[in-house]
Amino acid sequence: MEQQVSDEEPQPVVLREQIRRRRKMKAFTSTFSVAMDQIAIEFVLPTTTKSSRSPDTLLLEVAGNWTVEQVKAQVWLRVVATNLCPEFYQKYSPDHCILLYQKKGNWCEIYDKHQVFQTLDCIRYWKALKKDVGKIHLTCRPQPSEESTQYQRYLNYLIGYDVTDVSNVHDDELEFTRRKLLTPRKNELSDRDPKLYSMDPWITSKHLPEYLLTKVTNSHILLVIHRNKASQTIKVSIDDTPVQVLQTFFTKISNKRALLGVPEDVCEGDYVLRVCGREEYIYGNHPVRDFHWVRQCLKNGEEIHLVLESAPNPGQDLVQREDWAQVDDCTGVAGTHEQLTIDEKDHERVFTISLWDCHRKFRVKVLGIDIPALPRNPELIVYVEASIFHGQQLLAQDRTSSKAFTEEVLWNTWLEFNIRIRDLPKGARLSLQVSCGKAQTQISKGTSSSYQDNGGSPGGGSSGSHDGSKTKSRLLYYVNLLLVDHRSLLRQGEFILHMWKMPEKTEDNSSVNADKLTSATNPDKASSMAIAILLDKYCYPVALPKSREGKVAGGEGREAEGGERGQREMPNHLRKQFEAIVETDPLHPLSQEDKELLWHFRQECMRHPRAYPKLLGSVLWGRQEAVLATHRLLERSSVWDRSVLDVGLAMQLLDCHYSDAHVRSMAVRKLETLGDDDVLRYLLQLVQAVKFEPYHDSALARFLLKRALRSKRIGHFLFWFLRSEITQSMHYQQRYAVLLEAYLRGCGEDMLQDFRCQVEITEALQKVTREIKAMSAEKYDVSAQVVFQLRQKLENLQTSGLPESFRVPYDPGLRAGALVIEQCKVMASKKRPLWLQFKRADPTTLSSDTIGVIFKDGDDLRQDMLILQILLIMESIWEEESLDLSLLPYGCISTGNKIGMIEIVKDATTIANIQQSVVGSTGAFKDEILNQWLRDKCVSEEKFQQAVERFVFSCGGYCVATYVLGVGDRHNDNIMITESGNLFHIDFGHILGNYKSFLGISKERVPFVLTPDFLYVMGTSGKKSSPHFQKFQDVCVRAYLALRHHTNLLVILFSMMLMTGMPQLTSKEDIEYIREALTVGRPEEEAQRHLLDQIEICRDKGWTVQFNWFLHLVLGIKQGGDKRSS
Repeated sequence: MEQQVSDEEPQPVVLREQIRRRRKMKAFTSTFSVAMDQIAIEFVLPTTTKSSRSPDTLLLEVAGNWTVEQVKAQVWLRVVATNLCPEFYQKYSPDHCILLYQKKGNWCEIYDKHQVFQTLDCIRYWKALKKDVGKIHLTCRPQPSEESTQYQRYLNYLIGYDVTDVSNVHDDELEFTRRKLLTPRKNELSDRDPKLYSMDPWITSKHLPEYLLTKVTNSHILLVIHRNKASQTIKVSIDDTPVQVLQTFFTKISNKRALLGVPEDVCEGDYVLRVCGREEYIYGNHPVRDFHWVRQCLKNGEEIHLVLESAPNPGQDLVQREDWAQVDDCTGVAGTHEQLTIDEKDHERVFTISLWDCHRKFRVKVLGIDIPALPRNPELIVYVEASIFHGQQLLAQDRTSSKAFTEEVLWNTWLEFNIRIRDLPKGARLSLQVSCGKAQTQISKGTSSSYQDNGGSPGGGSSGSHDGSKTKSRLLYYVNLLLVDHRSLLRQGEFILHMWKMPEKTEDNSSVNADKLTSATNPDKASSMAIAILLDKYCYPVALPKSREGKVAGGEGREAEGGERGQREMPNHLRKQFEAIVETDPLHPLSQEDKELLWHFRQECMRHPRAYPKLLGSVLWGRQEAVLATHRLLERSSVWDRSVLDVGLAMQLLDCHYSDAHVRSMAVRKLETLGDDDVLRYLLQLVQAVKFEPYHDSALARFLLKRALRSKRIGHFLFWFLRSEITQSMHYQQRYAVLLEAYLRGCGEDMLQDFRCQVEITEALQKVTREIKAMSAEKYDVSAQVVFQLRQKLENLQTSGLPESFRVPYDPGLRAGALVIEQCKVMASKKRPLWLQFKRADPTTLSSDTIGVIFKDGDDLRQDMLILQILLIMESIWEEESLDLSLLPYGCISTGNKIGMIEIVKDATTIANIQQSVVGSTGAFKDEILNQWLRDKCVSEEKFQQAVERFVFSCGGYCVATYVLGVGDRHNDNIMITESGNLFHIDFGHILGNYKSFLGISKERVPFVLTPDFLYVMGTSGKKSSPHFQKFQDVCVRAYLALRHHTNLLVILFSMMLMTGMPQLTSKEDIEYIREALTVGRPEEEAQRHLLDQIEICRDKGWTVQFNWFLHLVLGIKQGGDKRSS
């Protein structure tokens, strides 16, 4: 809302309902004079005095309750009145200048023109320094240089979105957030250790599992250290740090320095150790047993080869100088209610008012909708449903009458909600939905559709639901508007919002649940539905206060004060009920009685961190007193911060049900203690959880930014996770783009160059893939001509400036070089993925193997990424139980809009290939083929027995994982095996029991894949047992029970996953699947029996899987309708 600047005294802020009460107000009291402190400020002006050439200055008494905009206007008026430098001040307006002050040697900008002056950080800073007069510099607004404009274009290219484009925003939140994120970035960069950042050691914080300790002799391991063409093997303790390892090495080579090319005048401090062939350093103050690569080698029984070299130059991580000044630390923070309230104040001197003084009900005027192209059916009626949500909690609801669906529908009607303006919490969103139905089903205004009533009937109309037999309305369009903006101001005035279209049944709807929460509007203004609404307008800004000082009005304050004393003892019969509620899993719905009990005994809840999600889910967020009481409870309790980290619990408070900034900040505070390896483990889910933040700037966004600027590995994956969302999710494009820009501005030149190479190679390969697809679109098979064309195109790419080398996006420790053209081919699949082989770019590599990558265009790999991420989390859970189930979560990354890369696992083939290679399609029925293939690949009986052992463990791991995940569509082309016996699954298109069908018959008749040929490898068939099979059963039970101990974590990861990226999974039954699979609420013995029963079902029905596999080989079934498993 622009404020008019004039010579007259500013007009008072008057709410419509207070016009009549105004004369009755008392004269302002002492409280008012405190709130209206005058602040003496010396303003250093942009002009200079002609005589001394020093800057002009102006001393001004500033009223604490003025806004920043008013302060600038007053300075300008005073300068103009004194006739100082008229050629400048009369030519330009106050907007031509910005306000800066110095704090601890840094320049800070007073950025938000709507901010109340006394709430600024500089005021607190001057008071702390006991300064009587503050100093603010008015300087001309800086214009970006050509160099910074070019740099911005470069960043926009890497981001895949122009963050400076504000054509599709209805406020300045985008720019506001870009400026605010400069502060955490600067803080992180000033604390960053350049050496540690440049080498970024990959450490694990978990204890060394028992099964790995057995592979270590007397706590010592052998390391082979290479220098030039020579090498030296040394024996070190697993507790030695890299510095101690170097000391041992230098002691050992004291007589052979010349042989290894180590000069006499250097010592261990001049060198570092790096993994041969990988950009992975063994560096820092950690024992060698904690390095990821060392554990990987121990696990696979491989030698540990390291290279001795000079440390990389930290100067390569140089960060471009910032053009902007930091913004004032309190930017966007409103004052307290006492500072803002109009009660007992002189209205002539009030310029911003407290939202908590607005007692009337909230209302919105729906003016109308306008659509460029009408739906085909002309006999439709249309209506607008308006709801106010906080997270997933419905606070109030109303709707318009139904009208004929034409290109322009006008209502011009006010909808009044059953919620007072003062009760609107920060993060409350107005959800507007346009639905249509058939003309004969007229529905009277005021009925509410299938939402649960949260205290009072929604919208104040008659409560109830549409008659399902008569009305079949369909949601067509939706849009959201946050009612309190990012700077805590109530929205006012008219808005034209471009709406999002609900996806059709035939379209991809994988993320529609999360998309419906976005506060962004549709950028496609030309063809989208537009809705025009009007919100009440006031004379001045209405701000949501940050807090109240002293006691709260009404009984709620007293209740909270005396709550500790009055509610300490919980009766025994209620304690049992309370404990039962707390023990339930995250998806268990709470009854109204449960919520009331939790809220009544909220002091007791605060002593049990596990109760927090349940308690916070019971808060009536549409009642200001309840919100304030909750905030006070959270501020006073230290139990949460002192409790042991429970990732599942913290993640739960970051899902879509919690929109309150205090709650979400509390969850993030707990995650701050995670090690880098754990941040990587949960990074994908944390990036998705950013969608549930009401505003762009949040504690979670800042946490991700800080951790990425601290670790190149985290930064690498954050880059691709964000970029993939930016290119595919228009609903959250701006939010992710702002976060990615903040990261790129601090990651350093070396990382920027790496990202540029990766983006360039991705774009080049996408272009080739599309050309190849266009050539062979109609045919299923790939002809020799197509492969020839591919190789020619790749040859041309290689000679015309493809980057010489690039970090592999799914594995940043690996650097790929030139393409091995003769090994590249087009795969015989609908989307025509490219099978590519690259040379290893690192000269220190000891492997002659190429780097195999499948490049896909046309498939959204985000679902596969989510499943693989959960497999990694399962693997870490099993490691804690000292279980090595040889899962193979291969590299897979989405790099753009339905494009991405998948790792080719070396020495692996599909079960289908093995079966077909011997006797064709009937190979599906030959039990002994797989066992024979494995035996042929092993050079000795000992190797074969090791391969069978690995097969038993990996088969057990995948049986349990695919059962719990409900992975469907399992056929012999998406189950693979390595030559060392490691079984693994690929392609996770169908999960949680949403299985494929063929000819109307479900293809999945078993809980997981355990076929007669798998059992044959384990030395059993039919109902017989064997030592290997018994071990398999034991492994499965241990793995299953270990997952059950982490039910809450898995359940919360699933529910977040379903919200953000799973096709066709929206109903409660879908999420219910995992609770059934993990036998939630049942005793351990029963759970064990349940799993063993599933294994028996697989043994009984193994032939049905073989029959499906036979069909797959014969018919090449690739498609089918989705059908829920019974």
